[in-house]
Amino acid sequence: MFYSISGKVVLKQNNLAVIENNGIAFAVHTTNTTLSKLKDEATLFTYLQVREDAMDLYGFHSLSELNTFKMLISVSGIGAKAATAILSDMTAEDFALTVVSEDSKSLTGVKGIGAKTAQRIILELKDKLAKTDLGGNTTAYNVVNSSVTEALAALSVLGYVQSEVAPIVSKMDRNLSSAEIIKETLKIIGSKK
Repeated sequence: MFYSISGKVVLKQNNLAVIENNGIAFAVHTTNTTLSKLKDEATLFTYLQVREDAMDLYGFHSLSELNTFKMLISVSGIGAKAATAILSDMTAEDFALTVVSEDSKSLTGVKGIGAKTAQRIILELKDKLAKTDLGGNTTAYNVVNSSVTEALAALSVLGYVQSEVAPIVSKMDRNLSSAEIIKETLKIIGSKK
């Protein structure tokens, strides 16, 4: 129903932004990632959740974050609050990398996400993320789907555990080739020993 909202940022609180548009202030639930990017004026891509007892507006700084939110709430047992918590702890790109690399440990680090829920998210979204461009910006997801996936598979063959290498790979430049990712990861692991 609503695609986006633009206006003056009146208030920023924990997971809430108040945007004034034409004299009406809208309470928009959001992530810490989006809150950190808000200036005096903002445009947020929105999702309106209508329930029997409430209408809640969610807003995100990018289409990839909005689409990741929608994908998360499609998972059974994941509501808007849990999806917002996940996207407050990691960017949409990092979430995609976490799911594609099956790094459930990173997901269980999010408040309210247990091991079973993390496994369910990975199980239900891995194939969707491998086939989906989340936001009109294909680069990040093509890299996650090809170079990063290839690098993680190669590192796995070399005997490295996903939970060890995925956090390192998630911090790397998304434009690196799989060979460059492997080389940099091995350097970082070698410097830790």
